[in-house]
Amino acid sequence: MRVAIINTVIGTGSVGRIACGTADEIMKNGGEALLCRGRGEEINGYVNYRVGSDPDMFFHGIMTRITDKHGLYSKNATHHLIKKLEEFNPDIIQLHNIHGYYVNYPILFDWLKDCGRPVVWTLHDCWSFTGHCVHYEYCGCDKWEVGDCSYCPEKSEYPASYIKDASKSNMTLKKQHFTGIPDMHLVTPSEWLKEAVSRSIMKEYPVQVINTGIDIGAFRPVSSEIRNKHGIGDRSLLLGIANPWRERKGYNDFAELYNMLEKQYPGKYAIAMIGPQNPRQIELPEEIIRIGHISSVGELAEWYSAPDIYVNLTYGDTFPTTNIEALACGTPVITYNAGGSGEAVTEETGAVIPKSDLGEVIAASERIIAKLRGKDGERIKSSCVEQALRYNKQDKYREYYELYQKI
Repeated sequence: MRVAIINTVIGTGSVGRIACGTADEIMKNGGEALLCRGRGEEINGYVNYRVGSDPDMFFHGIMTRITDKHGLYSKNATHHLIKKLEEFNPDIIQLHNIHGYYVNYPILFDWLKDCGRPVVWTLHDCWSFTGHCVHYEYCGCDKWEVGDCSYCPEKSEYPASYIKDASKSNMTLKKQHFTGIPDMHLVTPSEWLKEAVSRSIMKEYPVQVINTGIDIGAFRPVSSEIRNKHGIGDRSLLLGIANPWRERKGYNDFAELYNMLEKQYPGKYAIAMIGPQNPRQIELPEEIIRIGHISSVGELAEWYSAPDIYVNLTYGDTFPTTNIEALACGTPVITYNAGGSGEAVTEETGAVIPKSDLGEVIAASERIIAKLRGKDGERIKSSCVEQALRYNKQDKYREYYELYQKI
């Protein structure tokens, strides 16, 4: 089996790691894999191909910010990619994120319609079926459902345009090029996204859910000096992580949550937030523990093991793996009911709360912490770890390989 895998990056980020992990599974079973990336360094041990160049990517990004025609530049880069694909002669073409300023999608998909090879396209967000945005839920827009995107409220968000709004024409082009592929199979990381696809211009294709997995060996309960280091003591610790922090990730809600907790339960709670912050964002209460980006998996596991509860106040997410990483470290999760964020959380391992209902976040925190500090504490932690085992990344790579075999 020969599979060509295309993504913005390889080896880094959750999707880049899926690209390498599925390539490993293919090669382990005697097949061949070609990893095509839009940017970043090549990864040793794989057949690599760089799509385009830094100047091409830069030009594509600048023009997108002016014209809102993301995915309509990089023409030569895409022709060269097609030539490479024809040379490799894959049995299956696996697409991941084709947005990211490196592919011209009309050229690529016109070729895919005629190439005679099955295509698997994993949708990690909503960009493929909207006129602009990667996540429509935060702004509450539903124009994509009737194929009539226009006056996009997310125009200044990635892939940002600061001048023109081309969402209407983008929608027309996507419907023209992304539909009618003879043998295309879609994958989504969550049931939520699968359901959204069923209401979109992509509804003609079969869809299979393959959740994004995590490294169970790296994320596990570990001893941690976090509480001593930061003077938390016996206070109840709530942890939030984002990369980067933005309003959609609940940044402002954490500030409000701390103030509400101090008013209702003075001195009982501590909050820690990990991840880079935009300087233009509001000032957080100085009592909130602020930690910048952490790249060390070992250090992250210490942080995930330290709190009483991991709190994810996202307003729009496909299937956040931070929830599963926290569970794998024995920490219950409270999350808003946003996108697929609640799909990995059970009644035994946390709570799923209506968006912006901080009062219920506090009430759920009180309930969970009371159980953790009582006779059910160890059982709850064990249930969290057991739940996370369902998302072992090796099992998910195997699911991709089994899909390729079926096709």
